[in-house]
Amino acid sequence: MKGRYPSLAASGAALCLTAVTLTGCGAVEGLAKDNEVTLRVVAADYGDNPQNSSTAYWKGLADGFEKANPGVNVEVSVYSWSEVDAKVAAMVKAGNAPDIAQIGAYADYAAAGKLYSAEELLSVRTEADFLEPLADAGKVKRVQYGLPFVASTRLLFYNEKLLTDAGVIGKDAKAGWQPKSWADLEAAAKKLKGAGVPTPFAVPLGREEAQAETMMWTLAGGGGYTDNEEGYAIDSEKNVKTLEFLRDKMVGQGLTGSVEPAKLDRQAAFEAFTRGEVGMLNGHPTLLKQAAAKGVKFGMVALPTADGSAPSAMGVADWVMAFKNGHRDESGKFLDYLYEPQNVTAFTGTYDLLPATTSGYRAMEADTGGSAAQLKTFLTALPNAKLYPVGKKSWAGVSEDIKQKIGTTVQPGGQPAKVLGEIATEARAADAK
Repeated sequence: MKGRYPSLAASGAALCLTAVTLTGCGAVEGLAKDNEVTLRVVAADYGDNPQNSSTAYWKGLADGFEKANPGVNVEVSVYSWSEVDAKVAAMVKAGNAPDIAQIGAYADYAAAGKLYSAEELLSVRTEADFLEPLADAGKVKRVQYGLPFVASTRLLFYNEKLLTDAGVIGKDAKAGWQPKSWADLEAAAKKLKGAGVPTPFAVPLGREEAQAETMMWTLAGGGGYTDNEEGYAIDSEKNVKTLEFLRDKMVGQGLTGSVEPAKLDRQAAFEAFTRGEVGMLNGHPTLLKQAAAKGVKFGMVALPTADGSAPSAMGVADWVMAFKNGHRDESGKFLDYLYEPQNVTAFTGTYDLLPATTSGYRAMEADTGGSAAQLKTFLTALPNAKLYPVGKKSWAGVSEDIKQKIGTTVQPGGQPAKVLGEIATEARAADAK
């Protein structure tokens, strides 16, 4: 989700797991029996170092499934978020699609007729357990092909010590900081700059997750990627004004640090926050654990809107899909197992993410340990959060276009109207095909 990290797999090497002995990635000792089926699964790595790589989760999941389903082997390849979508796209193009992929977008594959539907794969119990807005986001022409894996919402994080030292928060303040509008953000960032904070407000518009940072700001500016009829509205006047605010008021006044937003990735911004170098930034639940591990005392609030009106929460879901490789029954059984409550909560608990299922949602609501209390702030916003237009077959390409181009709009001399117009024109053309 795009709470995602280029981790140990960023070098291009996949972390491969199989239930049989490996002699290198994908080299199997011995031959499978004639009546055995091997499911090939490609998944994204949510870890930020070798010790917390998602590899361990998928290995345990594969082992547990195989014990319960003799004759079905599971071979999992785990790639970093910076490359997993491209890896799957290359496999599909080569006619060698995996049986199951856990990646960032599904609609283009669904539109091409390459995926099984949820109804074809899942038990009634599993299919009915998805949170409704996430299940709806997984549909193309009212048929669900994308299975939500995990979700997150986004909040504005701030370093309490830095804001207190800069005079943004009173030393005796009990309720923390409650900014109401972008004017409050600008004023706070100026105080932080005056106090010598290296990056008063981090705006990561680098390739890692520029589409998420952009959507947060455009929603707060009263816009977004689509209009009320779900048509693309990327080049709306409100979106242009949002980027002009970032260009003129934040970047232009030196309030976003020494690294250009176009060159700043999300994880680099997170790491700077945990080092105490960033006063404010937009973040997702995984930052909770990273900041706490470094002893950073922080607060979280909704990103305020341009004019002080009620904010709109942004949600992100990552997706699982099953390709039509002739293993529908086996894939369905594996996915039913993947979505069993204990397997859902094992993953979300490890990475401080939000569950995509009702049973997982209820389990997190009832949990009082660890970081559960802070996670509930994110969880409360999930049912009504606005998601990417992932049901559009064009979205994967549009998202990539945003990643490549949006950072230039906020640099001095940047042209938000021109760039948004180019992205919007290409998006509408792709959507009409």
